[in-house]
Amino acid sequence: MLSKIFRKTPLAWRQLMKEKTRLAIAVAGITFADMLMFIQLGFESALFDAAIKPHRNLKADLVLISPQFQTLFSVKSFSRERLYQALAYDGVQSVNSLYIGTGQWRNPETRQERAILVWGTDPAKPPFKSADTQQNSDQLKPLYQVLFDQAGRPEYGTVADIFNKTNSFKTELNSKAIEVKGLFTDGASFAADGNVITSDSTFLELFPQRKADRIEVGLLTLKPGVDLEKVRSQLSAGLPKDVIVLTPEGFASIEKKYWEAGTAIGFIFGLGTAVGFIVGIVIVYQILYSDVSEHLPEYATLKAMGYGDNYLLWVLLQEALLLAVLGYMPAFFLSVGLYQLTNAATMLPLFMKTERAIYVLVLTIIMCSFSGAIAMRKLRSADPADVF
Repeated sequence: MLSKIFRKTPLAWRQLMKEKTRLAIAVAGITFADMLMFIQLGFESALFDAAIKPHRNLKADLVLISPQFQTLFSVKSFSRERLYQALAYDGVQSVNSLYIGTGQWRNPETRQERAILVWGTDPAKPPFKSADTQQNSDQLKPLYQVLFDQAGRPEYGTVADIFNKTNSFKTELNSKAIEVKGLFTDGASFAADGNVITSDSTFLELFPQRKADRIEVGLLTLKPGVDLEKVRSQLSAGLPKDVIVLTPEGFASIEKKYWEAGTAIGFIFGLGTAVGFIVGIVIVYQILYSDVSEHLPEYATLKAMGYGDNYLLWVLLQEALLLAVLGYMPAFFLSVGLYQLTNAATMLPLFMKTERAIYVLVLTIIMCSFSGAIAMRKLRSADPADVF
């Protein structure tokens, strides 16, 4: 695309290259605007991905939850009986359950407590797809033994380092002595800064106010070859209305919708992206307007030579497109570097996605084209009579 532009319209390129300082300022401005959009979109995507990572990691074909469920940090329970009722339906092969609660983890070094998400599971039937949780599930059978999320916030202590050296880590959870017997990787999210997996028996010991027959998530595994949507519809119609039946992806979408639409987070990141877009428009417009103003006599001369408005407008539009590409390229590579630094510092799943790279490129082209369209009004005023 660039080679085609350069070959057919050297005037646009020469116009930009004539004032190298102005070109550098324009490219820097567009790079800044693009990086602002990349950062806003990247953080939004990473935070949402982190929030729904546990949902997508569930080893189930269908999920039962309370209709009042909104987010993991404020879960609603329902009767375990619904699992047994679901097991009676054709197509359902097995059922499993999850307890979820927010506990207080004590950092043994600082003695400070910090909220952590606790998952109560059946060690005989690991509910997560990840290999590290399945391999260590037998370690949870004795009471007060847990698996710790090594991708959680460092405020929980140097758990992974100590465990890897000594194969043991002891602390308190909800003021009860527990021992870390294995590590897994999940990461911090909106709902919690870290995660702990326990057996269902240990969970009920840690949360004595909870009832064993009240669970937060029911997991259904279907028989091979059955129609998933058909079974889901049958369960939705037949089970009492105190539960809803979803796919794991549908379960994840509820969590994402809560943070995207139920809080100010989605609006804030969207506003940041819009600000970057507007900043880019203003910068490119000022550059193009200054360029047209300085070369207005030259444009008038071209008109006197027979070049029409359309040709001159096309030259200006090409300048805008060249600026878009020149500003986008450094923004892309700088953003990739910032993503890597942020990922290492925060453990958020922040990385460049193809669709985001294309989306910002399209926004950049629109941004610069719009600025060029505004600056065209000045170009139309170029009158050959002003020259002679």
